Amino acid sequence: MLTVVIVDDEPPAVEELAFLLGKDARIGTIHRASSGAAALKVVEQHSVDALFLDIHMPSLSGVDIARSLGRLGRPPAVVFVTADEDRAVEAFELRAVDYLLKPVRPERLTESVRRVDELVEGSGGTPEMITVDQGGVSRMIRRDDVRYVQAQGDYARLHTAEASYLIRIPLSDLERQWADAGFLRTHRSYLVAMDRVRKVRMLAGRTSLFVGDAELPVSRRHLPDVRDRLEASRLRPGS
Repeated sequence: MLTVVIVDDEPPAVEELAFLLGKDARIGTIHRASSGAAALKVVEQHSVDALFLDIHMPSLSGVDIARSLGRLGRPPAVVFVTADEDRAVEAFELRAVDYLLKPVRPERLTESVRRVDELVEGSGGTPEMITVDQGGVSRMIRRDDVRYVQAQGDYARLHTAEASYLIRIPLSDLERQWADAGFLRTHRSYLVAMDRVRKVRMLAGRTSLFVGDAELPVSRRHLPDVRDRLEASRLRPGS
């Protein structure tokens, strides 16, 4: 089970997050710290798997703490928990596992714990990050959050569970670069993370894949590759 530290100078925020984390069976011990100095002391005295850090705190900020942890031989994972949307790029440059916006939604917190757990168990590794532009503001998203990619001329639109982002790179380039990450070209207009496919439909000679709430077409040209991948994952049409 995971040992975590919640770091926030506002006690109600600490207790709310502790309550949510306490409902996750993967969480064991929860330490609380109301300052950066207190958080670093906990890390010195205990074996800690992850810190859930607020960014804006007196004296040592969450970013300062993350930089300090980076000097350790085996630093704990860092999840930033903040109301500030504009520090995500900086946070991921510090190799943060996740970036949660307040008020924290339980389903997003569950995903953060999953990422921490994967990292601690050794199956996660450092996530591949992608810089995207949203409303004129640069931010970073994890590649493993992308469910599928849609071609839009010389651009590609990345679709995640929460939003979509336009990046200036052709789909053909992403197809080549992301092949080893489990993305497969299924149509001239779509590149799909095949581990996100939840259902396959064959109807009147047409095949489509269901990824989240989206139904994506499979072209005849790409059907053999798709069929081979589905066979390997034991996901059959109609399932």
